[in-house]
Amino acid sequence: MSEAHLARIIKVDLKSELFTYEIDAVVQQRAELMDGKLLLVTNVVDLQPRELVRRYKALADIERGFRVLKSEIEIAPVFHRLPERIKAHASLCFMALIVYRVMRQRLKLAGSALSPEAALDRLRRIQRHSVSINSAAPVSGVSTINEEQAGVYTALKLKKPANDAQMSLL
Repeated sequence: MSEAHLARIIKVDLKSELFTYEIDAVVQQRAELMDGKLLLVTNVVDLQPRELVRRYKALADIERGFRVLKSEIEIAPVFHRLPERIKAHASLCFMALIVYRVMRQRLKLAGSALSPEAALDRLRRIQRHSVSINSAAPVSGVSTINEEQAGVYTALKLKKPANDAQMSLL
């Protein structure tokens, strides 16, 4: 009863020989009124209800960002002592989160079902090559970009890598 917070509604007499209980109708009615609702409490008196809800949702967005950093981006805790290293690490994490969110938004707007991780996985297969045979001048190029990879570049609004000469993979 205490875990479900029913002790305020149901009054049990544990001292009597026969098990008896009473239901506090006023408390039950108040609980039913609040059932399924989230109560936001603040000490800021000049905040309008809409602004309070907006700030609360922004907090949830920040928490989601930390979950993304820990899971999808896989940034592990790093322990720094020097203030400039702490700031640098925080800046890198922040930039990674921004890049992730921009990718997610652009993929969604383009109607792509790919996640940022899946998009990066597709693009990771593209390689820049520099081939030199005997003493001839090296030939540089980019591996062939397939249709799916080209679609990812388009969805992300990125230019395809400049290809001096496209080289097919053997």
